[in-house]
Amino acid sequence: MEVCEDRADALERAFGPLDDPDNPLGQDAILAADGSGSVLAGAEEVLDAYGFNAEFVPEELGGRLSRMDTLGRVLRPVFRRDASVGFGYGLNCFFAAAPVWIAGDDAQRAEVAGHLLEGRRVAVARHEVAHGNDFVREEFTARPADGGGFLLNGSKAVIANASRADGLVVFARTSGGGGGRSHSVLLLDRGKLPEGRLTDLARRSTNGMRSAEFGGLRAVDCPVPREALVGALGEGYELSLRSSLAIRGLIPSIVLAGADTALRTVARFAVRRRADGRSSLDVQHVRDVLTGAFLDLLLSDCLALVATRGLHLLPQQTSAYAAAAAYLAPKITAESMDEMSAVLGEESFAEDGAYAMFQKQLRDLPVTSLGHAGSAGRQVSILPQLPFFARHAWFADAEAPAGLFRLHGDLPPLDPARPALLGDSDPLAATLVATDGLLGSADLPGDTPECRGALRHLTRALVTELGELREAFAGIEPGDRASLVAPRSFALADRYALVLAAAACLGVWREQRSGAGGTGAGGFLADPAWPAAALYRLCRRLGLPLPDRPAVCERRVLSEVLARLHGRRSYDLYGTALA
Repeated sequence: MEVCEDRADALERAFGPLDDPDNPLGQDAILAADGSGSVLAGAEEVLDAYGFNAEFVPEELGGRLSRMDTLGRVLRPVFRRDASVGFGYGLNCFFAAAPVWIAGDDAQRAEVAGHLLEGRRVAVARHEVAHGNDFVREEFTARPADGGGFLLNGSKAVIANASRADGLVVFARTSGGGGGRSHSVLLLDRGKLPEGRLTDLARRSTNGMRSAEFGGLRAVDCPVPREALVGALGEGYELSLRSSLAIRGLIPSIVLAGADTALRTVARFAVRRRADGRSSLDVQHVRDVLTGAFLDLLLSDCLALVATRGLHLLPQQTSAYAAAAAYLAPKITAESMDEMSAVLGEESFAEDGAYAMFQKQLRDLPVTSLGHAGSAGRQVSILPQLPFFARHAWFADAEAPAGLFRLHGDLPPLDPARPALLGDSDPLAATLVATDGLLGSADLPGDTPECRGALRHLTRALVTELGELREAFAGIEPGDRASLVAPRSFALADRYALVLAAAACLGVWREQRSGAGGTGAGGFLADPAWPAAALYRLCRRLGLPLPDRPAVCERRVLSEVLARLHGRRSYDLYGTALA
């Protein structure tokens, strides 16, 4: 994993200190570009020099993509600064390329790899079913053309990087009927299309990610060769779902990167001394907010770890974990941002000055987290799996492999076409059950008794919650779609996601405690204080009966918040050095 550390560190150093007023890529420059809705040219020059788009190209095609957890790590130095740059320059290219990596033929894969490795962009125009946050309901259609191929017609008003992209991945309707076989995927090279048949539409302004370009395209009888078809005819919806398995695991990383900067901004505000020698940190509520925000980032990173490493280690089971990660991380982060804004007060509205990065991250978060599909879509992909888990998996499966929770360590090769759309077991939930057994039968020498006792109690409460979920979903018969889409089922899916987050935390903590996790965060992640405080937060969200508040554990977490602030380390599992 040293290679990943080197690559992430290289990007961090290249951008320089975010809070340095003399840094041309620092906060002031980023905010100025955001205010004007323009791209920060210096930032793109850094990414050009680094060859950032190579991160999205598989190794066998000349790129650097071999591990999804590594990709999540490398994205963070960019998204900690400016989601517009991270998304507009590169990550959107990965979203576009994913269907081609999964189902494209050799020529198509080489074409997309060539675009990215040579510094060009690829954009994606999705259909409304797979893209839960469309501004308007428009789509492209592709009808058979005389002599072969297709004629592309229609428009989409909002496509990221529409005018900047040389390659286009278009989800187009190829069948007049509904259902899952109505759309197909086409790969277009704009430089090879007849002039005037595909035109740019006006750019749309957005409240968040203001520097990113969201424009549109209109096609009028645009001829497309048959060899542009990616995969089989009518396979568009399935390819969208398969692509989402890889994409969703990255959502927590980019969300927590922005929230990392927000938390650091609020922590700096809270520790500043006023004329009377006091600070906001003297207020218990402020301490609680900082502690809770950090715990939510750790929870999100545990989910990121499971979702990305699961693509390698548990390809037949990771579907629910990817969806839960992409659903829950933005949700709990948004709640933390609301709490932190109350600490900042009127400074939370500032668009310049020392604390203005908070307002930018607050605006960017909804666009960043919903860029691929809305939260309801992620819940919908979880729900069909839960009745099966209830009848066949929960309290019966073996727990997840230890490697799923390691911050470092080897992984099997990535095969983006291998992950299953529906899981056949739930080993992550089994990790929760197994940890409950370990905590109930073994002492944890050297730990604070309060944290140890709280962790045992909270883990047992979550196992009980899993039992209640089993009872609720076991009563839903196979094929009973009406019950699955009932409001109660959505609420239960939300509860399941929180249970998974707890299981992921416990798995990470156990690996760190065993000494196999290997992290620069020192002994903090091996301490039961943070999982106890995190599970308390999760159980409170679930409305479960709570033990006495683990104040000792929360003080340990708060001390880590302040240590990382003064030591310039990231607020994720890795605690990496910042520029």
